[in-house]
Amino acid sequence: MRFWADKRILVTGGAGFLGSFIVDKLIKERGVQQENILVPRSRNFDLRTWDNCTKIVKNVDIVIHLAAKVGGIGFNKKNPATLFYDNAVMGIQLMEAARQTGVEKFVALGTVCAYPKFTPVPFKEEDLWNGYPEETNAPYGIAKKALLVQAQAYRTQYDFNAIYLLPVNLYGPRDNFDPEQSHVIPALIKKMVDAKLEGSNEVLVWGTGKASREFLYVEDAAEGILLATEKYNKPDPVNLGAGKEITIRELVNLISELTGYEGKIVWDTSKPDGQPRRCLDTSKAKKEFGFEAKTAFKEGLKKTIDWYKKNRSKCAERNQH
Repeated sequence: MRFWADKRILVTGGAGFLGSFIVDKLIKERGVQQENILVPRSRNFDLRTWDNCTKIVKNVDIVIHLAAKVGGIGFNKKNPATLFYDNAVMGIQLMEAARQTGVEKFVALGTVCAYPKFTPVPFKEEDLWNGYPEETNAPYGIAKKALLVQAQAYRTQYDFNAIYLLPVNLYGPRDNFDPEQSHVIPALIKKMVDAKLEGSNEVLVWGTGKASREFLYVEDAAEGILLATEKYNKPDPVNLGAGKEITIRELVNLISELTGYEGKIVWDTSKPDGQPRRCLDTSKAKKEFGFEAKTAFKEGLKKTIDWYKKNRSKCAERNQH
């Protein structure tokens, strides 16, 4: 609580999936007044424009940079240039603007997609540069990895306190359920809940189901980011994850069970699996700032499914715009 007293905090992407939970926690658990949290909306402040970056960092003490252009494998394959340019330019400009303005601390969020395609499991932070990322993720992953280089360079040359966190795939209520852009968990939940409600007896799933993923519940991720903001001040990147992996086939079966979908699962093996395995070594986060994921995977999935069922019509409206 003392750390946050009298601080003005800029949360880019603060109205989005992860950002909304960070803002909630700042107000409800850290005692930050709403007026001390700045949440710029992309429609008003496009961070690809330098002037917008300089405007939003004025009189700010801490920047938590979450704003990103993201999507699943299909979106990544269709939009590699957009994903590279938008993510690199937003982050690079914002960090430079923050440095010029004298911001006390900059928290940059990387991505598990930055890791090499064949990283030994569990992924350790020191393996980050030992190979090229999985091809469909590479433009996004490398754009975000550039912010680690920038953060370390700025710390060396300017003594600028920038830290860099590497979250694994997130899931939870308020996720993006747009089939064009959603990640695997919201995509599967939407398909199975919709199929059950609409009486469809077949759901199509990409890939072979053999790839594995690790998932971190969004509220746990928000807590990890805030703990790092409070306690971590070093140049080395830090993983944020749950430290457990599940194959996509097991995930499909689990979501099918929790949604009550009893129809056929059709695997489209012509579509890519993406990175073969993903699971993080989360020991550094525990050691450096005491972070451990708390939410059991099944419990988190149930909460996400319940949220989607309650907000299904809103999600459908949002997807049409």
